[in-house]
Amino acid sequence: MCATMRIVSEHILDELTWRGLIAQSTDLDALRRALDAGPITLYCGFDPTAPSLHLGNLVQILTVRRFQRAGNVPLGLVGGATGLIGDPKPTAERTLNDLDVVASWVQRIREQIEPYLDFDGPHPARMVNNLDWTSQLSAIDFLRDVGKHFRVNRLLAKEAISVRLNSDAGISFTEFSYQLLQANDFLELHKRFDCVLQTGGSDQWGNLTSGVDLIHRATGQSVHALATPLITKADGTKFGKTEGGTIWLDPALTSPYAFFRFWLNADDRDVDGYLKVFTELSREEIDDLAKQTADRPSARAAQRVLAEQVTALVHGEREMRQASAAGQALFGRGDLRELDEATLDAAMAEAPSGSATLGDGASIVDLLVSCGLAESRSAARRAIKEGGAYANNTKVTDETWRPTAADLLKGDWLVLRRGKRHTAGVRLVR
Repeated sequence: MCATMRIVSEHILDELTWRGLIAQSTDLDALRRALDAGPITLYCGFDPTAPSLHLGNLVQILTVRRFQRAGNVPLGLVGGATGLIGDPKPTAERTLNDLDVVASWVQRIREQIEPYLDFDGPHPARMVNNLDWTSQLSAIDFLRDVGKHFRVNRLLAKEAISVRLNSDAGISFTEFSYQLLQANDFLELHKRFDCVLQTGGSDQWGNLTSGVDLIHRATGQSVHALATPLITKADGTKFGKTEGGTIWLDPALTSPYAFFRFWLNADDRDVDGYLKVFTELSREEIDDLAKQTADRPSARAAQRVLAEQVTALVHGEREMRQASAAGQALFGRGDLRELDEATLDAAMAEAPSGSATLGDGASIVDLLVSCGLAESRSAARRAIKEGGAYANNTKVTDETWRPTAADLLKGDWLVLRRGKRHTAGVRLVR
């Protein structure tokens, strides 16, 4: 055991601790000793129950990446088999998706995970699909080789199962068996790659420990499980959700602009924790941003760094800069004409927007009312008279003003603003 390896192993567990990323562990001291003994192989699984991963999944991806950067070997498992069944939800039975749909989602999710891991370094990552071994497992083999190691009374005590059993929905045998399939994944990876650690969210704790138990019963060996806490919001609303729905990693489902705005709008009470979980910033850098937030909360310095860091991580530097520039330009602090059409479309999708036909000769008064920036024509006229009406960041003082084709931005947008804070878009159809 070399000194450098000891430093690395201590660093990863200490780093996860201060970043608030350890909710539960089977035996943290034993895991530390395993890490001290040399590089370990670990895995985290991702089920293709949707066409994209979301922010909750990003927590797990980044946790696995932290282990790899500390000198360990990660396995990224995409559940081509378990995705056909679905982990039991606390409320109702999952809808079973077609085989072709799940197969396509497997590929998409694999492509989302791969950029975060290193496949060529000294401890190269590997992507695996549990369909490769589960599809070869007959029902008889599954019952004899896996099922015999589980006791039904212990399965019934697991939270995910007990909640469903006590609900009106009940639980099917299909979803009841999910826990055994995930446990078998850990056993297979242990046999094939000497995998000794599974990570996941704390809501997966029952599934994680089932794998630990199965390996011990089947092989007599001890392995480890580590769960990260579920990320929450201080205001009680669900993390990774907005009024528009889930924040996805796929830019086609959640635009880079909407993604950037989600982080920029983070509550002051949440931003410190988000910086620890979702960025590589050091303790000193995060402490400095926390001080800036306390001293000048209106500047939102921590939120801006958070939005820039995570958007660049997920969508790239260019998309981050476009999203940042769009937010500035919409409120008069940048040039709207420098935005590309996709970013402008996304920005307008996040604002209340209406449409008008240019041939109708819509005036600024009509446009302010149509997009919801003024409750009535008289309110629109009052805003213009008071100097609070803008079109493409240019103040409009004439209530008879009508846009021409030269005024339209990419995608035929006209960006309207009332005062400093209220912005909207109108797409004019020519």
